[in-house]
Amino acid sequence: METSKKKILVFIDWFLPGYKAGGPVRSMANMVDHLSDRFDFYIVTRNTEYLEIEPYRGIQSNVWVDFQPGVKVYYASAVKEGLRLWKQLIQAGNFDTIYINGIYSFKYSVLSLWAAKQFNNLKVIVSPRGMLAPSAIGVKSRKKNLFLALVRWVRLYRGIDWHATNEKEASEIKMLCGNATKVSIAANLPRKTNLNQTPVQKQKGHLMVCSFARISLEKNTLFALQTLSLVQTTGEIHFHLYGQIYNDEYWQECLSVIEQLPVNIHVEYKGVVDADRVGEQMANYHVMYLPSRGENFGHVILESLMGGRPVLISDQTPWLGLSDKKAGWDLPLSEMPLFASKLDELNLMDQQQYDQWSMGAQQLADQFVNDPTRMQQYLQLFQ
Repeated sequence: METSKKKILVFIDWFLPGYKAGGPVRSMANMVDHLSDRFDFYIVTRNTEYLEIEPYRGIQSNVWVDFQPGVKVYYASAVKEGLRLWKQLIQAGNFDTIYINGIYSFKYSVLSLWAAKQFNNLKVIVSPRGMLAPSAIGVKSRKKNLFLALVRWVRLYRGIDWHATNEKEASEIKMLCGNATKVSIAANLPRKTNLNQTPVQKQKGHLMVCSFARISLEKNTLFALQTLSLVQTTGEIHFHLYGQIYNDEYWQECLSVIEQLPVNIHVEYKGVVDADRVGEQMANYHVMYLPSRGENFGHVILESLMGGRPVLISDQTPWLGLSDKKAGWDLPLSEMPLFASKLDELNLMDQQQYDQWSMGAQQLADQFVNDPTRMQQYLQLFQ
């Protein structure tokens, strides 16, 4: 006899069709894509895109909207968001599990957890999504440290389960809540796509580099630009930046560095590209460059590898040991000249040499995507 699917209520600040909030949106979209045939997901989110005030066009607010089979979304307006609505939705839905994405959002992390804890029969899972990493806490650190001290004091997370995406994040959770805390590890799931490697021509002395990340201190855009001034080869390098500019002062620093670069190095800001078109755009480049200060996962890194494009990244992500697999390089941020030397190495590659790295990137991605243990981890998390 067929049993009914378990119902999972999700609270997340931003969801599709939004994409400007980056990784958390992609992580949630991938999760429900892979699991909606086994569970029914009800996602509560804002009715606006990140940093915007106008509601999404063509989407009705404050009602459950059919998003895809097994997924409904409640796009809440600003005047409706809050404890009262959250409790009403929980009470009316007969849910099995509450899943809270993030920890710092007052409405979607704190108030949703407070509402969920009013119902004793519910399993509650919180996923910090990298927000407890030192690199994340370091941004607006005073405010975040005060918040973390407060939640320890009031024991806000007592009795709930945690979802970590890797061992490092599990350790960060236990540092906050204690070693006895229940933490389940389930790595991020890849985008469901048939994206295959698109060949790209590689001539010695010509290099196309891209970055798909917000222009920000966390993503280390300025660092990436500064490394270009250390490049030794005289071949042409084109570096194209895609992503939202959130801080005009930081962007002005970036522009100052760009103006000083050698004549053979060309940097262009290309604006924001829809998340669904990132893979398509990457096909025009030889390498994705992201010396980020920290990534909980790095969906854009996986997307680059899936397209057969090696990556040049910092060692502050889960993607390590890349050079051994000929998939790219993960380097310490304390060694800026190393990043420049890898750009030199890439610039001097011919087609045959580059194809070896392209193949290594795709093989690593295939190994990750086809790993069956990831789905098992999520089934254990929600069962």
